[in-house]
Amino acid sequence: MAATPSTMLPLGTKLPDFELPDTVTGAQISSSAFAGKPLVVAFICNHCPFVIHIREGLAAFGRFCDESGVGMIAISSNDVAHYPQDGPERMRDEARAAGYTFPYLYDESQDVARALHAACTPDLYLFDGAGALVYRGQFDDSRPSNGKPVTGADLRAAVAAVLAGGKPSPVQAASIGCNIKWKRSDP
Repeated sequence: MAATPSTMLPLGTKLPDFELPDTVTGAQISSSAFAGKPLVVAFICNHCPFVIHIREGLAAFGRFCDESGVGMIAISSNDVAHYPQDGPERMRDEARAAGYTFPYLYDESQDVARALHAACTPDLYLFDGAGALVYRGQFDDSRPSNGKPVTGADLRAAVAAVLAGGKPSPVQAASIGCNIKWKRSDP
């Protein structure tokens, strides 16, 4: 399976303004809804083996965020014309089946993915309460073929640092996953 690394957007980058539909509730979710609190943004999709590998851990991490007062959203930005399994209806079904407690948003225009230079699924970001990027990279060092357990250790440590009033270590490992399926101009 081909693996694409995250681009490692510069720390300090501001959370872009956005408003996207939640495929589970149908509500419009705005970045402003998370003002003043930490926010985890996870670019995922339904079919990527790297996302499927961390699916259960991601659901547990969402519950941890809920309990800790940390916002969390997942976004799928894939081109559904060429990857219909990543469309909004199937996203809703996947969120329910996986037990995601966080909104699973559809970025049809791919503008949010472009603004954050998202490159792969999963691609993970943590913004502090001021909306500044303090972590970007991997969930943990588990991959579908390496036999390591899925723990979310890297992202959990970053969230713990922010909740303690500090900053995560600037030494951060890129996420690895399937590339974002960008829209093409061909039919």
